[in-house]
Amino acid sequence: MLGPLRHNRARIAFAHDVMMAAASFPLSLYLRVGDSMPYLADRYLWQGTAIFTCIAAAVFLFSRLYRGIWRYASINDLVALTRAVTIVILIFLPLLFIITRLEMVPRSLPIINWFVLLAMLGAPRFLYRLLKDRRLDNILTVNDPNRMPILLVGAGDGAELFLREMQRDRHSPYQVVGILDEKGTRVGREIHNVPVVGTLNDLRDVITRVPIPPRKLVITKENLDGELVRQVVEKAERHGLSVSRAPRLTELRSGLDSDRLAIRPVAVEDLLGRPQQPLDRESMAALVRGRRVLVTGAGGTIGSELVRQIAAKDPAELVLFDASEYQLYQIDMELAETRPGLKREAILGDVRDRGRVDETMTRLRPELVFHAAALKHVPMVEANPVEGVLTNALGSRIVADACRAAGVACMVQISTDKAVNPTNVMGATKRIAEAYIQALDPVSRAEGGTRYVVVRFGNVLGSTGSVVPLFQRQLAAGGPLTVTHPDITRFFMTVREAVELVLQAAVVGMEDAEAAGRIFVLDMGQPVKVMDLARQMIRLAGLQPDKDIEIRITGLRPGEKLYEELLHGGEAELPTRAPGMTLAAPRTVDLDAMRRALDELESDARARRRNDVLRRIGALVPEYEADPATLASRSDPETDPEADSEPPLDMRHIAE
Repeated sequence: MLGPLRHNRARIAFAHDVMMAAASFPLSLYLRVGDSMPYLADRYLWQGTAIFTCIAAAVFLFSRLYRGIWRYASINDLVALTRAVTIVILIFLPLLFIITRLEMVPRSLPIINWFVLLAMLGAPRFLYRLLKDRRLDNILTVNDPNRMPILLVGAGDGAELFLREMQRDRHSPYQVVGILDEKGTRVGREIHNVPVVGTLNDLRDVITRVPIPPRKLVITKENLDGELVRQVVEKAERHGLSVSRAPRLTELRSGLDSDRLAIRPVAVEDLLGRPQQPLDRESMAALVRGRRVLVTGAGGTIGSELVRQIAAKDPAELVLFDASEYQLYQIDMELAETRPGLKREAILGDVRDRGRVDETMTRLRPELVFHAAALKHVPMVEANPVEGVLTNALGSRIVADACRAAGVACMVQISTDKAVNPTNVMGATKRIAEAYIQALDPVSRAEGGTRYVVVRFGNVLGSTGSVVPLFQRQLAAGGPLTVTHPDITRFFMTVREAVELVLQAAVVGMEDAEAAGRIFVLDMGQPVKVMDLARQMIRLAGLQPDKDIEIRITGLRPGEKLYEELLHGGEAELPTRAPGMTLAAPRTVDLDAMRRALDELESDARARRRNDVLRRIGALVPEYEADPATLASRSDPETDPEADSEPPLDMRHIAE
């Protein structure tokens, strides 16, 4: 019976309510009869008070009144109090009739007692909340010079929750002087007594109109469009204001984090953000649940996020395959801490090692394989083209053939936008991998074997070798930020979104026969100028471009393009049933011819014949032309017996 009162504060609240009930009956009687109170006291006052108090105590105890917290008293608590008081009166009235036959008892006494008891129980609760929320303090207190004046951007749920938490936190370091509405439909209204003073375009006038000039803009909406975030940052810089983000709605609602009001810096992801695509997460979970899954390149940026998301979907077993001992150790230890019950195996191996890959596939028999292992840094692969061929092109072939031999249900090949009209070795080798998978898929499907899915997308924020970590390191060192060309653009997306769409593509590839042999192209949104990204990152650091931090143009690197493409001119764009991606119609070649060409390419690559490798890449990918710098170490025909060997097979003549 005392379960609801196991906490000290619940016991105090219960004692308070019982005392209020004991006081409410004589008070109600006095309010009704006034000076006749002494006459009625001898009749039934003490007896009635005792009975009323006992009934109230029993009802209160079983009415779930003591699970709530007075500080958060709300309408729901008022409803619970009303219900409990009503039950007390309904039980007490027939008992009073049995005892007194209601002789000399005012008929209005139960009604008066109902109002009095409800007021005596409810008023202390809501007064306590009023004091804790400090709303009276907010009305009476003058501006505190120790609190930072801020303007909120966004007049929605995020702003309302942020203001509510500020009113509860007497130590809040901020003072909200106004709200900017991104749409302008709520200008002139108020949220918790804070006025919506204008739109973002009115910032200049707003700064002069608010009681205290703001020092910071705080974005309160969780899913602001990236273009709008960039506008906020640019306008804030013009007026010498910094920009931050309010805590997420889930953090504010939880009430668990003691530092939940701490505003966060605007992240690069916010600058590039776009509306989240609706995903079929149940189908994604069903694809993985109860299956054995292998991820190559499991320690890399894409591979490790694949591992995390797959592990959360209850696979029967998860195999981590990576050539980097340290990266493999890191992701394996992370899983040991976050998913200790998951059956897993970490395998140190290289996708270029056919024996190691075949042995792994034969022994573990995975049902799903996600091939994320690759060399992705354009200048590094340009300087080491043979290594790029061995890993990106031949490694993908080795994995694909091993999947077919082991009866894998589906293999997902991670590709890149640099495979479209490639100007560098990295993109060309990834295009060769795409071509082999496209040639293999229809043959394998016709046999009822492995299904192959190719997913193509652009730059992933924060990935190894990408521009964002480079800019962050350069900012930390005081600059300069280096940009290769003022007009260079790139597609960007977050690693989490990229991996979710990879899993979504795997679902469609497994279920949709029309997707056979085609490439899934993820919707990357609009390309972003790297120069603009550099300027925005400097502003986010509270600095001014070209004044506090220099931006230096270094010139395009070998193999680097001014802009990337997601579709080749010969690839027709087709819709899919999954939002956030389209299909590129295949440019397939004959599988046997492709195998012969790759055998020759492998022979040259294993023998380290660099220039023969480059010539064969050019024949396999007609759009690619080797950069002169890449051919700088051309062999001497007199000393290189392979220099005048038979020219490689030109894939343009065998395309289907």
